[in-house]
Amino acid sequence: MSKGCPALDATEDDIRKLLACKVHLGTKNLVKSMERYVTARRPDGIHVIDLHCTWQKLMLAARVIVAVENPQDVCVISARPYGQRAVLKFSQYTGTQYVAGRLTPGSFTNQIQEKFIQPRLLIVTDPRMDHQAITESGFVNIPVIGFCDTDSQLNYVDLAIPCNNRGKTAIGMLYWLLTREILRMRGTIARSVPWDIKVDLFFYRDPEDVLKREEEAAQQQAAAQQAAYGAAAPALEFGSAPPAQTFDKTIEGAAGGTWGDDGGNWDANQQWGAE
Repeated sequence: MSKGCPALDATEDDIRKLLACKVHLGTKNLVKSMERYVTARRPDGIHVIDLHCTWQKLMLAARVIVAVENPQDVCVISARPYGQRAVLKFSQYTGTQYVAGRLTPGSFTNQIQEKFIQPRLLIVTDPRMDHQAITESGFVNIPVIGFCDTDSQLNYVDLAIPCNNRGKTAIGMLYWLLTREILRMRGTIARSVPWDIKVDLFFYRDPEDVLKREEEAAQQQAAAQQAAYGAAAPALEFGSAPPAQTFDKTIEGAAGGTWGDDGGNWDANQQWGAE
C-alpha cells in the first residue's frame, strides 16, 4: 500500500486481521482534524476510517521508534484498561519503558519526584485518556505518537495513527503489528518468516474471567482425580459388609506372653532389659 518500499506494503492477511478486529470503525463524532482519515459514514452514524492511512501511519511510527538508539528512551502509556496489557507486551518485546494506568502528574517535569523520567519519544493509546502525559510532553518538547479515534483532539500530537482506540481487540492488534514491524526493522525477525508470538497475548483479559477459568479447571481436575480413585477402589455389592481387617499381632516380650493371653507370665518383678 505504501509507495516507498514494497516490503512495507500490507499483505492480504494483515488487512483481514485489521478488519476482523474492527480497527476501521470509529465513533459517531468527528472532529475537523480527523476528517482527512475518514472515508465513509455508515447509516447508523459510525464513521469508517481509511485503513490505507492507518497502515501508512503505522509504518511511519515504526520507523520513528527504530530511529531512537536506546529503546529505554521510548515511553509507552495507556490509562485505558483495554490497552494496559498491550503496552506491557509491547515493552517486553521492544525494550521500552511503559506506564500502565494513571500517570503521576509531574513525571516529566518535576525532577525531585521519585518516578521522574526523561523520554525522547512518547506513545499514547488514547489522547483523551492520556491527556496528562500529552500536556507535560508539550512543556518539555517530547514528540508524541498517538492512536487517535475520529473524536480525538490532535493538540500536541505529532504523529496520529487513525484507528479504533476503544476496542480491546483493536488496541491489541495495533500494538502487535507495531511490535512486529519494529522487530523486523531492527533485524530481530525476518520478514519471510511469520512471527511466532500470537496476537492473543496483547488482548485485554478480564481478571474475573481469568479467576473463573482457573476455578473451572481446578474443579475439572478434582473431578477427574475422584473418578480415577473410584475406578481403582474395589466395587462392593449393595448390602454386603466391608472386608474385615484384623490387627492380631503377637508381641513377644521378655515375659514370654502375648497380648490378651491370660496364661502369660506378666511378673511385675521382671525388669525390662534383664538378661
